[in-house]
Amino acid sequence: MKEPILEYRLRKGNDTFEPIYHYPDIELEQILARRECEFFVKEGVTYRQLSSSIEGNVFVIYVETYEEEPLNDPLFPPERLVLEIRELNQRKNNPILKIEHHDFHLDILSVIGSVYYYIDGVEWERDSAEIDEDRYVYLLYVKATGYKLEEERK
Repeated sequence: MKEPILEYRLRKGNDTFEPIYHYPDIELEQILARRECEFFVKEGVTYRQLSSSIEGNVFVIYVETYEEEPLNDPLFPPERLVLEIRELNQRKNNPILKIEHHDFHLDILSVIGSVYYYIDGVEWERDSAEIDEDRYVYLLYVKATGYKLEEERK
C-alpha cells in the first residue's frame, strides 16, 4: 500500500464536500487517532466530524463548521504528544483533570478510544475527543460516573 494521506473535507450545502486540509506525510497511527476525535481545531475554527472514509490510500474525515474563535498567538509544538483530560462542564470552563505526555499517537488512541477512564481510582466516562492543532494538543472530555474502583473504596 502507498503511504497514507489524510484529507479533511468541509460540507458545503447539499452534501457536497470541499477539501480544506491535506496531510500527505502522516503516519497511520496519527490518522486513526484523529479519526477518533469528534472535533478538530485549526486556525481558530472548530470543526465537528460527520463521518470518515477510505479512498485507496486517502483517509477522509468529513466535517462541518462548529464554532469560530479569534486565533491566538501561535504556540511552539511540544517535544512530546500532549493529552489534556478535561471534565465536561461548560459552567466551569471544562477544567483540566490531568495532563498526560505520550510518545506515540497509538498511546493517545488507546486513551481517547476508551469509554471509561480512571483518575485516582475515580471512574470517568468519555464524552468526546478533540485534536487542537492551534495548541498542539489532544483533548478528552469526560463526565464523572460516581463509581470508584474497589481498592479505592476500602
